Amino acid sequence: MTRRWIGVTTYRREREGRERFGLPAAYVDGVRAAGGVAVLLSPGEAAPEELLARLDGLVLTGGGDLEAQCSGAARHTVYGTCAERDGFEIALANAAIARGTPTLAICRGLQVVNVARGGTLHGHLPDVVGEAVPHRASQLEATAHGVRLAAESRLAGALDADRLPSVPSWHHQAIDRLGEGLEPVAWAEDGVIEAVEYAGAPALVAVQWHPELDLGEGAAGRRLFERLIRA
Repeated sequence: MTRRWIGVTTYRREREGRERFGLPAAYVDGVRAAGGVAVLLSPGEAAPEELLARLDGLVLTGGGDLEAQCSGAARHTVYGTCAERDGFEIALANAAIARGTPTLAICRGLQVVNVARGGTLHGHLPDVVGEAVPHRASQLEATAHGVRLAAESRLAGALDADRLPSVPSWHHQAIDRLGEGLEPVAWAEDGVIEAVEYAGAPALVAVQWHPELDLGEGAAGRRLFERLIRA
């Protein structure tokens, strides 16, 4: 079978006085574990439609916050913002939806999809839902919590489950107002939206948790990457 070429978004960071493009290796590991070839996409490219025309699929990765003026969130303590990345990934998300490009959007990636469709974000979840559900332990490590899935959703079908007892979680922002056409299909126990689908783009799945940290044989995270490759 022809191997599928999957674009994986990266980000710009300054380290040791030099700017670099990069991302955690786990995203590439997820694409490779599912049988795909990861193609790293750097922010700032001017023609996202042309990029997608050369790719079989897309992973919108996690990372820093979207800027407040972009996300509509009330300003709070933010980290890792990058206007260049915001603009590039929002354009990619809109182009992928328009083209029907198979897409797996992860954490920040879900937020990008929501903003691209005109939605907004909660700026800081503890201010909205408290801290009974551990959405983020720190900026340095993931935590875990359970997720309930809509039984008839494509996501539940892909995972053959209507509940995941534990998913890797690492975020402090989440969907506030849903973007146009998006349908919530998973929730944490505190009501935070944990996944969305889009009726007009059946090959799109966007999750708030981190499937790239759950790549064991048969694991839910790995199955999401495998679904992307099949799509």
